Amino acid sequence: MAEMGSKGVTAGKIASNVQKKLTRAQEKVLQKLGKADETKDEQFEQCVQNFNKQLTEGTRLQKDLRTYLASVKAMHEASKKLNECLQEVYEPDWPGRDEANKIAENNDLLWMDYHQKLVDQALLTMDTYLGQFPDIKSRIAKRGRKLVDYDSARHHYESLQTAKKKDEAKIAKAEEELIKAQKVFEEMNVDLQEELPSLWNSRVGFYVNTFQSIAGLEENFHKEMSKLNQNLNDVLVSLEKQHGSNTFTVKAQPSDNAPAKGNKSPSPPDGSPAATPEIRVNHEPEPAGGATPGATLPKSPSQPTESPAGSLPSGEPSAAEGTFAVSWPSQTAEPGPAQPAEASEVAGGTQPAAGAQEPGETAASEATSSSLPAVVVETFPATVNGTVEGGSGAGRLDLPPGFMFKVQAQHDYTATDTDELQLKAGDVVLVIPFQNPEEQDEGWLMGVKESDWNQHKELEKCRGVFPENFTERVP
Repeated sequence: MAEMGSKGVTAGKIASNVQKKLTRAQEKVLQKLGKADETKDEQFEQCVQNFNKQLTEGTRLQKDLRTYLASVKAMHEASKKLNECLQEVYEPDWPGRDEANKIAENNDLLWMDYHQKLVDQALLTMDTYLGQFPDIKSRIAKRGRKLVDYDSARHHYESLQTAKKKDEAKIAKAEEELIKAQKVFEEMNVDLQEELPSLWNSRVGFYVNTFQSIAGLEENFHKEMSKLNQNLNDVLVSLEKQHGSNTFTVKAQPSDNAPAKGNKSPSPPDGSPAATPEIRVNHEPEPAGGATPGATLPKSPSQPTESPAGSLPSGEPSAAEGTFAVSWPSQTAEPGPAQPAEASEVAGGTQPAAGAQEPGETAASEATSSSLPAVVVETFPATVNGTVEGGSGAGRLDLPPGFMFKVQAQHDYTATDTDELQLKAGDVVLVIPFQNPEEQDEGWLMGVKESDWNQHKELEKCRGVFPENFTERVP
């Protein structure tokens, strides 16, 4: 019998809850249709808006703080590996080995201490601060339900009073239910009216304490780390002084402007036309020892003539094909065997014939002009409609940075957090990598809807995470 009674109570409670939900749903429909008035409290609604804003800011701060801690951990590991490398290359007979090892140990301890203090004084405090929000959020939702119950009881009581046939028993029962619903609602409402403004004002002190702790810890950490780095520098300076005679000097590589020997392309001995000369970087060739003092560089048909508009000579490629930067030597040319005019053709450009010299020039100019160094020609690809033409490096500019591939939503997905994407079946999403790979959960991707990207072109406003199993990859 007791078991049956227990089951009956449970069934009755379930039925009561179902009836409450139906009554609330009916009341909300009537309120939205304007057939029933709704009790509103603008001051409380403002407090709820502030609460939601405070919760969003706190959640973001917690997320960014965890990212910062992950970066500190990564820097610790990188610093540790670097010190381990130094210990391996530091030979046992070198002076200061023990000091260098001790500095490496202190460096590791300092990183660990810094990370732990950040967890204790910032992250745990952050978790405690956010821990109070879920309870208050549930109480706000419950207060909303009780308000609907109060409005429903009030409307029921008013309808019985205005009925043509009044039933005093029903009116008395409805009045009792109204007083009960009003009491429950007002108790919750008064408590929240006091807590929400107090919680909103507490955010200032919390933010100040959190960022002061982070700033103070970082300042002390860098001071101690600076001392260790100075000690390590002193050890290495001492090592350099004792082994200064064995210092290996790293010689600089010759620059492009340095004269290069054996860089000239002589004409074929049989007098046949020379092949197209190799393009070389040789801005300042060595003057020949046998050059005639005071000899001037005669005009050469391979030199471009200046025009008022600064245009290049005819025969060069147009702007659509590419831009050519031509560097001409400024020193005196050395005499040498004459070359045919065909040898001065570079990258398909045709130079004027050797006979097209200005009147009054002597035959010596033909001999000297053929010995000029090779012309340096730099070719830059042309840009057409925002893309680079030619070459395999051409890229599209209408995709977000780091774009990997596209997916299409196969089912609707309702976002449950601020950093998630709201998807509808058929939406195309451009998948991009996570800023911090450690934040990626299994089965989730980061991306931006193609429609949002084409409209805003801003990742910060559009990107979000979404479940991979709701989508299918498309070409």
